Formats: sequence, structure tokens, C-alpha cells
Amino acid sequence: MKSEKATPKRISALEVEKLLENGRVTIADIRDKKSYLTSNIPDSIHLSQDNLEEFMKNTNAEEPLLIYCYHGINSINTAEYFVNQGFKNVYSLDGGYSEYSKKSKSRP
Repeated sequence: MKSEKATPKRISALEVEKLLENGRVTIADIRDKKSYLTSNIPDSIHLSQDNLEEFMKNTNAEEPLLIYCYHGINSINTAEYFVNQGFKNVYSLDGGYSEYSKKSKSRP
């Protein structure tokens, strides 16, 4: 019997909007603190080495976890890390916050 290993899912900014509308999701911003404080996806948590251990203890590994960075490159590696730590529904935002901010500005 082959065990299925979870893998992070790459999703677009439009898919993020749907994910946010559909219910509970934890959102982790891995950009630097200044960028996070300047602008972020609503209800996101700034995640850094300083709060990683606490974040992992307090986050339900069964619930969706969305990770984003500047352009969607570093978030892929971070998403893979969380999958390896036992998180089941991990998403990485393609294009990162840069893409999300373009899409969210174009909404009516």
C-alpha cells in the first residue's frame, strides 16, 4: 500500500479570493516586517524565524494554510517545509503579494 504524501498547492490570486470567501484559512506572510506592516492580505500573520515555533504550536495542521511572499518564490519552499511538518492543506500564492495586490485593486 502506497501512502500519499501531501504536497503544497500553488494557487493564483483569484483562487486566493475564493479560498478566503469559502471559510477558515490561516494566512502567513513571510515577507519582511516592514513590508507586512505597510500592506498585507487581511487577517494574515507575519511569520518569521522569531515566531515560527509558536505559530506551529498554535496552528491547526488540518486546516488550510496559505503562505505568501513577495513574488511567490520563497513561499513555495516555506509551503514545502510546512507539508514536511505534517500540515495537510498548504497553499503557496503564485506571484506572491505583488500579484495579489494587483488583483485586489482591480476588484469592483
